[in-house]
Amino acid sequence: MRPYSMSAQIKQFLKRIALLALSVLSAAMMLPAYAQFQTANKKIIIDTDPGTDDALAILLAVNSPELDIRAITIVAGNVTADLGLENALNVMSLAGRCEVPIARGAAHPLFQKLNTEEFWNGKNGLGGAELPPSGCDASSQFGPDLIIEMVRRYPHEITLVPIGPLTNIALAISKDPSIIPLVKEVVLMGGSITGGNVNAASEFNIHSDPEAASIVFNAGWPITMVGLDVTEHTLITNADVARLEAAAGPEARFAAAVARFQIGTYQGTGFGGGAVHDALAVGAVIDRSLLKTQDMRVDIETDGKFTRGETVGNRGNAVDRIVPRGDRLETVGVDAVQPNVQVAMGVDSSRFIELLVSRLRGK
Repeated sequence: MRPYSMSAQIKQFLKRIALLALSVLSAAMMLPAYAQFQTANKKIIIDTDPGTDDALAILLAVNSPELDIRAITIVAGNVTADLGLENALNVMSLAGRCEVPIARGAAHPLFQKLNTEEFWNGKNGLGGAELPPSGCDASSQFGPDLIIEMVRRYPHEITLVPIGPLTNIALAISKDPSIIPLVKEVVLMGGSITGGNVNAASEFNIHSDPEAASIVFNAGWPITMVGLDVTEHTLITNADVARLEAAAGPEARFAAAVARFQIGTYQGTGFGGGAVHDALAVGAVIDRSLLKTQDMRVDIETDGKFTRGETVGNRGNAVDRIVPRGDRLETVGVDAVQPNVQVAMGVDSSRFIELLVSRLRGK
């Protein structure tokens, strides 16, 4: 074979240099996209009152790679703040996630007495399911202060996921309103525009602290309300629990025991399974397509004898314009009102239950 001429060797060398440069440039262009993919996990703070369905929500979150739990804060609600803290520490220890800060927050609502829910959650708050003592330590911070710190550390990145009464969230933004525009969004379990579960009008989390809910709903940040309108249509069944038990590690066994309790408490109430309310809010953060939402103006009733704690949704986002006319009032038109909440009105229940079971099965 004829040897390369000097000119051919130079051309070949330059070609290799060009290919190398192109390769380096391509890698450099891909790195930011890869880094973005690696860090695309949604940073969340779970504010919770564990609670049976809260425990399932926490386990779903820790077993979902889409989520990056930056903190768990405890509020009194289903159980006292002390018992809620103990339960959260035990659940996170079971999941091997002691690196997540867990902080005790408000021990009572802003202006009313605490009403705990042993009937719906069992004496220990976990449906009687037992957990080994926690290897996790609680944070020394007050829950609302931890929320403020994390939002300031990760501006525009934190999604707040309150799945209990809204006392901690209200305290945080009352203490430091400047965090409101720094929060990415709020996805909460609470409320209903079609009736309550504490009484005819009010859902438990909102009913537990209506004044706190009013502060949160009127803060001016993006809110998605995952209420009874969808959670009561999202039921875990004995067949689903059997799937958990068929391939059960410690987390799945605990989740199955909690779910069995949930199913039992709903027997005789017209439900065909156990409502796992709080877990659906976490599911909505993982996959928003699970929900169908409608923008509405939602106000919190704080005065009504029969409706205190009701989330009053304005489906048309409009009110009559009423003016005085002598000894009477007259409607002269209609005024638009600004929506403040995305209200979940529909849910792909079977897809969510499949997500929940598949994420916990075998754990």
